[in-house]
Amino acid sequence: MKKIIALALACSMTFGLVACGGGSSSKETTAKGGESTASADSLAVCLASEPDTIDPALNSAVDGGTMATHLFSGLAKWAQDESGKLVIAPDAAEELVEGVENEDGTVTYTYTLREGLKWSDGQPVTAGDFEFAWKRAASVELAADYGYMFEIVDGYADVWDTDADGNPVNPDAELNVKALDDRTLEVTLSNYVSYWNELLAFPTYFPVREDVVANEAWATDPSTYVCNGPYVITDWKHNSVITMEKNPEYIDADEVTMPRIDFYLSDDNNNMLTNFKNGEWQLIDDIPTNEIATLKTEYPDEFVVAGQIGTYYVCWNINENLLPAGSTLEGAEKAEAEAEIRKAFSLIYDRNYIVNDIAQGGQVPASSFVAMGMTNPDGTEFYQTAGDSDDYYGYYNVSEEAFESNYNEAIEILKKYYTYDEATGTFTDIPTLSYLYNTSDAHQAIGEYVQSAMSGVGATVNLENQEWNTFLNTRKSGGYSIARNGWLADYNDPISFLDMWVSNSGNNDVQFGKGANKDIAIYDLDLTEYGCDVKVEDGTWAQTYDVLISTIKSCTDEEVRYELMHLAEDMLMDTGCIVPLYFYTDLYMLDDSVQGFYSNPLGFKYFMYTTIAE
Repeated sequence: MKKIIALALACSMTFGLVACGGGSSSKETTAKGGESTASADSLAVCLASEPDTIDPALNSAVDGGTMATHLFSGLAKWAQDESGKLVIAPDAAEELVEGVENEDGTVTYTYTLREGLKWSDGQPVTAGDFEFAWKRAASVELAADYGYMFEIVDGYADVWDTDADGNPVNPDAELNVKALDDRTLEVTLSNYVSYWNELLAFPTYFPVREDVVANEAWATDPSTYVCNGPYVITDWKHNSVITMEKNPEYIDADEVTMPRIDFYLSDDNNNMLTNFKNGEWQLIDDIPTNEIATLKTEYPDEFVVAGQIGTYYVCWNINENLLPAGSTLEGAEKAEAEAEIRKAFSLIYDRNYIVNDIAQGGQVPASSFVAMGMTNPDGTEFYQTAGDSDDYYGYYNVSEEAFESNYNEAIEILKKYYTYDEATGTFTDIPTLSYLYNTSDAHQAIGEYVQSAMSGVGATVNLENQEWNTFLNTRKSGGYSIARNGWLADYNDPISFLDMWVSNSGNNDVQFGKGANKDIAIYDLDLTEYGCDVKVEDGTWAQTYDVLISTIKSCTDEEVRYELMHLAEDMLMDTGCIVPLYFYTDLYMLDDSVQGFYSNPLGFKYFMYTTIAE
């Protein structure tokens, strides 16, 4: 899931939670020097600026996902057990049932909804609402960023099957999900998947009602925003604040302890910190990098560094021309040359400098895209078994000692394609590039470092800053050369870092299998050694990577499935389009009067069970 802020942990990267709360003493004047405005009836927080969307099917950002978890109730949810451990628990469903395997290998789950579920307007929540919502989220018409999350559901492949002209082969195809009655929902998966319950807790699987979403603007106004979760939106001053109040129709309303939450909207982390210090806001989710060292000392109980499973990275638009004006390379030769160029550029970034001198939040230099914290079936770290080197983990040697040799290797590769000036130690004919980032001093600082590093070899890189919503859509459409990016796990499986890169994914910002890359046939895939009848030489991205991801999702042998996921990451990294910089930590400030708050390594934060110490 897309992450806005640039700050991310070296330890505690397992699927646990961070639960925080202050002491029990009253707090009239904050240590921050201002009078606290916190009351027992409201909480003021700032996660980010105006969300791109809070339609749960269309959202793909962490801030919007956190809001959706406060507004909707899916079949399952992330919750704390009696020991405080984070678990997947039933929510709208009475229980999370075991699937029944059918003769053809498909697996059917039958869920019973809890009695008395209601929408915020008082109408009953039905199994039909879930059926409609899931079919909508997976539909070609909606083209949701996360539509591919339904690929494991039987019928998805038929829904998306098209002929050579892009027309649906089966126009009447549907997901194999149906409401047997108002309280019984049946869904059939193509095969067993270990992370199914976690998907049920993800916002893309939340219900929406057909008559509500018929209004395309339904998710932009409190008067039309109908939901079924702990809160309702009572006011929305766009680009200022979204106010949520406890939903009296929510089935577990008695368990919700915070009556009101004000989600302030800002991308100015200096403004966030000022409001935190003066007691106006009780949580801020972005921190100025130049304040980190001071805050660690002055606010040791309120400055939080939490584990997250995610990767901060730079991505290249695969369709960006990288060859000098006089190059005669075309087609496959051009694409292969540009992949080698991108991989060379990935070696000139000093990841240790980035984490120690810029980010400063306990981040770990990243040598792979799949993040630290994801494990293999035997319990070893996935990233530690990535790549093919016996000398280091992953795809780069990110040790401080290796930087000079990495840099020299990059120069030698780039000499194959550009004119090198021995006197200046730079190349003279690298095309001018742009670096796209969203508003944040942390993102800007990293962008300036990337600009400087590439200038050091002769590349001119112009920085382009956009506000969050515009940035998301520019990057998604491929309107950039290089862009800052970040991804947090959507659930506890490496596939959540890999399936986003299939050709029709809305999260495929690199543009694999799109535009000019759609017809580039340079990719190989041989799965015969894994018992699969798949062997492609010089295929397109869709013929290779897309097929590999589908094979992974249909594989029920865990050891083979993980080997195939390593193969998928190999393919990604071989393009040079994904340039990991560091593994995330989550840095935020939390007022020590707040009790009952928790977060998870997916990036979601939970405020519904908080109280303010008096």
